[in-house]
Amino acid sequence: VAMAHIQDNGGGELLSSARVKYHRQRMLELIGLALLGFVVGAYGTVIGAGGGFILVPALLFLYPDYEPEQLTAISLAVVMANAASGSIAYGRQHRIDYLTGLLFAACAAPGVLAGAIVVGYVPERLFSAMFGAMLLVLAAVAIRGRREAIRAPIRGAGTILRQMHDPEGRTYVYAYRIWQAVVISLAVGFISSLFGIGGGVMQVPAMIILLHIPIQYAIATSQFTLVFMAGGATVIHVINGGLGGDQAVKAIAVSVGAVPGAQVGALLAHRIKPRMVLFLLGGAILVLGVRLILRAAFGL
Repeated sequence: VAMAHIQDNGGGELLSSARVKYHRQRMLELIGLALLGFVVGAYGTVIGAGGGFILVPALLFLYPDYEPEQLTAISLAVVMANAASGSIAYGRQHRIDYLTGLLFAACAAPGVLAGAIVVGYVPERLFSAMFGAMLLVLAAVAIRGRREAIRAPIRGAGTILRQMHDPEGRTYVYAYRIWQAVVISLAVGFISSLFGIGGGVMQVPAMIILLHIPIQYAIATSQFTLVFMAGGATVIHVINGGLGGDQAVKAIAVSVGAVPGAQVGALLAHRIKPRMVLFLLGGAILVLGVRLILRAAFGL
């Protein structure tokens, strides 16, 4: 009986030690995810991209056993938290074009819904290759920093004219065609939801190059739009069961870091020259494009 008692005590001590070790490792994992979230939040907010293009590859490396839908769900939840925090900061700076942001969000809704539904069913290799090649072209344009001649805003039926005043007292007047905003929003919504990248890496260049929206307003407005796009896709993943349990815990841990990171990113964006922002954006697009081509070629 005495020997059995000793053995029981020994087993209990071993079990207790294993539990302590597990909880310590778990805590270090969550702290590491929060630090990752801070980097994702800061960089993503500087370029208005949400940070999903960094987070998805990182999660794929850290959790190779997760299904693509689970990784996408975690990423979109973090992008939503990051975008909400960044939007609050950009709102205080008066750099968000709320009308354009709401228009983009509303038009993107069908694309977001479609992307969240088909992510688990559609083979993506060919699509990844084509999308990756397109992103490489966008990266080249952004890094090159093409300068366009100042033009008078377009006018007429089917156009939206905007006049914005920044905190420094400068006035910006620009206009775009509604059909362009609708087409861009649908495409961005679908692709962002499908790949879990947030969509800013497509939306910001489209706003700058195609719609001629000033860089600082394109970045801040994109961040505002991502709150709705990523938020809608996250709700769908919660309903479908793609975001729950351990995945939800990881999403919360990353978001804990992403929220303050977004505040830092908004402050940095206010001080960084537009040319540098374009360079950072081009670098982000380049990384995502290469990653998608590697996925198409080798399944990485």
